[in-house]
Amino acid sequence: MCGIVGFRSRKDFNTLRESLPQAVSTLAYRGPDDSGLFFDEKKEIGLGHTRLAVIDLSSKAHQPMESDDGTVWISYSGEVYNFKELRHQLEQVGYHFKSNSDTEVVLKSYLEWGVDCFSRFFGMFALAIWDDRKNELILARDRLGIKPLYYYLSKGNLLFASELKALMAFKSFKRDIDLEAIPLFLHYQYIPTPRTIFKDTYKLTPGHYLVYNGKNLISKTFSELPEMINHSGSWSDREEEKVLQLDELLSKVVSDHMVSDVPLGALLSGGIDSSVVVAFMQKVSASPVRTFTMGFKEREYNEAPWASKVAKILGTNHTELYVTPKETLDVIPRLPEIYDEPFADSSAIPAYLVCQLARSQVKVALSGDGGDEQFSGYVRYWSTQAMAKVLQRLPGSIKRPLGVLLEGIPGHWVEKCYLPWRQLLPQRFRVANFPDKWQKLINLMGRTRIPDLYRMTICLWSEDDLIRLTEQTLSKGMFEKTFKETEGWPLLSRLMRVDQKTYLPDAMMTKSDRASMSASLEVRVPLLDDRILEYTSPLPEHLKYRNGTGKYLLKKLLARYVPKELFERPKMGFAVPIDRWFRSELKDLLLDYLSPERLRREGIFDHAVVEKIINEHLSGKVNHHYRLWSLLMWEMWRERWLA
Repeated sequence: MCGIVGFRSRKDFNTLRESLPQAVSTLAYRGPDDSGLFFDEKKEIGLGHTRLAVIDLSSKAHQPMESDDGTVWISYSGEVYNFKELRHQLEQVGYHFKSNSDTEVVLKSYLEWGVDCFSRFFGMFALAIWDDRKNELILARDRLGIKPLYYYLSKGNLLFASELKALMAFKSFKRDIDLEAIPLFLHYQYIPTPRTIFKDTYKLTPGHYLVYNGKNLISKTFSELPEMINHSGSWSDREEEKVLQLDELLSKVVSDHMVSDVPLGALLSGGIDSSVVVAFMQKVSASPVRTFTMGFKEREYNEAPWASKVAKILGTNHTELYVTPKETLDVIPRLPEIYDEPFADSSAIPAYLVCQLARSQVKVALSGDGGDEQFSGYVRYWSTQAMAKVLQRLPGSIKRPLGVLLEGIPGHWVEKCYLPWRQLLPQRFRVANFPDKWQKLINLMGRTRIPDLYRMTICLWSEDDLIRLTEQTLSKGMFEKTFKETEGWPLLSRLMRVDQKTYLPDAMMTKSDRASMSASLEVRVPLLDDRILEYTSPLPEHLKYRNGTGKYLLKKLLARYVPKELFERPKMGFAVPIDRWFRSELKDLLLDYLSPERLRREGIFDHAVVEKIINEHLSGKVNHHYRLWSLLMWEMWRERWLA
């Protein structure tokens, strides 16, 4: 994996050129093995690159890489797992290769097929191509957003980078906060694509590419995700046949993901997804796979014993490390540097620790990310489906008492259910026809409701403005767009597709990318391979969810390699006890960063409301740890990047 950064200027070349080396250095941990720069003063182009050497460790794979005639240059981050097949196709039509890298294959694929090459790649990537022949700078990002790519456009200058910190290294970059992004962050605990925390700065939408000719910026889609409806009706109930097909496909995909010229291993949590990946790694490997697990003293957060049992059954070379609360807490001050945009998923802490552990022995690791979004693994899918079916049958006389009952549901339980509820209810049950208390539930935004957002903020919005802003943003965002695109699909498929286009790239892949790259570790995600996505999308729901449990087909497959008793257990997740820490080890940190004095100086959050939330949590009466963690992460981020 690597870091990319660069610019196309309009009469500001010298200033941007001066900043590019510093921007490259901010991404050194993404590529500690090599770095490079390319400039074209006449066309006002600059490309930068930092390299984590994984395939072809020689200098022949140096980047930015140029075409044989010097007219096309590339700065590329990622892995294209079918690069050997593509290389063979290119050789058949006359191309010659100087290196064994996938970078050269990507470059020459562009020379042969133009932007159509992006849809041919099976893998994860973010790249920039300067085509002097066409006078175009092209940016592209893989279809699931596994790899990040940011860009900034102001006064004709286009800057791009793998991370925001590289953009901030440019002297001409303006760190103007997009105030409308703050309630979005409090809602989602991340800022959804295409927005960022800064004005004029965007995340490139997955499956898209940009073309900039110095005047016009054009965005186009190169790959849509496959439909989750089987129009052919060819699926039968022969489950064993489907298990065998998935077994064969995963064997091929995992084998491709294990191509590496450096030591390779796997992150093994002990859950279903990572166990499947490790089982197939061990199946196709000639020697024991190295696996890594992080353990915690708190039993309810500790999956290490299960991971150890899976590793023993599969015969891996297993390493586990138990961390103390102090070692875990010591990560928190680093989070604003690692996540250079406000990000409030506390599982970023164990993710960072396990990546650090793996990097001590290997340079590449496979993980089980993506299994939940592919095989219906989240409880919220099933609960939303069940409750929506009940609501659709309710007579009007039950609506009001039900609204009172539902108002008491904790916010964290209704995580991410706002849009599913609103979209799936019949028209007569939607917002306008519900009592006030149901209106509040419908307006529940993730873990922070609109009224709470309003009470916590001052100077920026009226309550009406905030509700309008939120509704408009959601209606124009990927959530609403995806629900409209999937109208008529089965319910679980709609929910999974929404996550694949929102939560997966913006939260899960962001967490994985930053945690791994901060340790100079490349993490690969075979369950998100394009071939797996194409296979699983049209599978009928009963092969994903049945008898009150998800991942039905995946569990059937895993049972061929691991005893059922090792994975037929409640889902634990990947978390840390933030709620308890706020009442003990993190109390002083919380009170410092959310002190009335600090909040008054900042002028965004109402210190009295925040103080009330803190006191309620500290008393143990209410669990506000999601809200408090979001506020803490905002304040720590603001201190690091805006002070």
